[in-house]
Parts: sequence; C-alpha cells; structure tokens
Amino acid sequence: MKRVGITQRVEYITKYNETRDCLDQRWSELLLELEYLPIPLPNINPESVSALLKILKLDLIIFSGGNSLTVLDETAANISPQRDLFEKTLFSEAMGLNIPILGVCRGMQMLNIQMGGTLSKVTGHIAVNHTINSLDTSFDFPCDVNSYHSWGIRKSDLSKDLKPLALDSDGNIEAFINEEKKILGIMWHPEREYPFNSKDTQMIKRFL
Repeated sequence: MKRVGITQRVEYITKYNETRDCLDQRWSELLLELEYLPIPLPNINPESVSALLKILKLDLIIFSGGNSLTVLDETAANISPQRDLFEKTLFSEAMGLNIPILGVCRGMQMLNIQMGGTLSKVTGHIAVNHTINSLDTSFDFPCDVNSYHSWGIRKSDLSKDLKPLALDSDGNIEAFINEEKKILGIMWHPEREYPFNSKDTQMIKRFL
C-alpha cells in the first residue's frame, strides 16, 4: 500500500487554550478508496522534518488547504507562521528526496510561491462551483470544480518552472505541473466532493 503524507491546517481553540493540527476526515476516505495509506503530517519544527521523512518513507506528499499564507497578509485571522515554515522545509526536503508532491488550493499557492511565482487577489471564488478548461489532454480533469479561495494564479504569476494545465473562464490557472520534479497543483478540493469524482481519483492515480 502506497504511503501518502498530508499536511494539516492549524486551528487555535481559545476555549481550551490549544493549538491544534486538523485534517478533514474526507481526505482519509478519499485516499483509502484509492487503496493508499493516509498519514497526517504534524506541523513540527523544521529541524525534525528530515528525520520524519526518513522514517515515514512516503510515496506522495499532499499539501492540503486551509490557513491563509502569512506572506500574503500578516494580519489575517487564520494564518499560521508555524505551518508556513514547516511546509517550506517539507517542500525543500521532499525535492531532495524526489518525493512526488500534490498541492491543493493553499497547497498549490504555496508551491507556486516556493518556486518563484506570485499570487493575485481574485473574486467570486469562495464557496462556489465553476467550469475549467483543460490545456493538456494527458489529464482528464473535471469540467466543473469547487472553489474556496480568494487568491489565485494569473498567467503572469506562474513560476517559470511550472506548466499550466487548466484555466478558469477568467484565465486564472486552476492546475499546473512540473513533470521532471514530480509536482502537480490543483486549485479545487477533490476531498470535498461526495461521492468523490472519478476524474479526481484517476488524476491522483495517474500522477502517482
């Protein structure tokens, strides 16, 4: 069974004075349906990331959604500098180990930034569905996808090391890839579809 590590959002629970790592249970359901073993990754200190990856021997890392990126707005209520630093280190270590990476929503945004790209504010993309247009026939993406983000990637924002795979009707990039470095990014959430979209599950299988 392939082992898939998934990053987690950070939530601050003031009632209990706790900082929690959280993961939607639907991620586990989706990966188990694919017969992959889901392994939630804790937001640990960067110094421990290398040892964590050596122990887990992951076949894929998913950079999941949730939490705004601190670099975009240091005053946002849902930022987590700890998560940002962990994921930045995780990305670097994964690249060194040649571990395939899938970025979802925030994860896709983070990958583009780490590879030298930028982001732009977008409107009309929070809690809605919209159509996308595929640019590459090697991936059979859904035509209609969910959307939960206020920052997007325009063509001018995209890292020069990433190839666009799908666009929305305004020309924002909804999927990208770097085949050599085994990086795939999508702006929608496959785990939030129920039942799961077969095109999403086949996309993950094809990539891995």
